[in-house]
Order: sequence, then structure tokens, then C-alpha cells
Amino acid sequence: MVIKVLGSGCKNCSNLEENVKKALTELSMQADVVKVTDFADIARYNALKTPALVIDEKLVSFGKVNDVNEIKSFLA
Repeated sequence: MVIKVLGSGCKNCSNLEENVKKALTELSMQADVVKVTDFADIARYNALKTPALVIDEKLVSFGKVNDVNEIKSFLA
């Protein structure tokens, strides 16, 4: 599984990345967590706002910092 956090590297992007890692730990799952900061790459996912979350190439959220429980539901 590959999870991508799309964004410029702002505080919200970092918070989203940390929540992803916490969710993975709580679910005892492993995944590659990748930060994508290049806006050309971000545009390919049609994320209208950042931060955005992509799981296995599927855009699941954009424009907010998902909490750990929301991310766990995306992973279930």
C-alpha cells in the first residue's frame, strides 16, 4: 500500500502525515507514506485544495487534516 500526502509541506500537511502514521500504527498496518510537494504531481490527482490524501492512487480527501479515526476508516 502506498499513501501519499499532497501539499506544499505546510504545517497542515505535516499534521496529516503524522495522523496517517498514527492510524497505521493503531491498525498494525504497514504502508509507504510519501510526501508529494510538486504541484504538477498534485494537479494529476485533481486535488482542489491541500493537504490531500491519496491511498493506492485514489484521492480520498482534500482540503482538510483528517483525524486518525477518519484515516482508519479509509484504510479499513
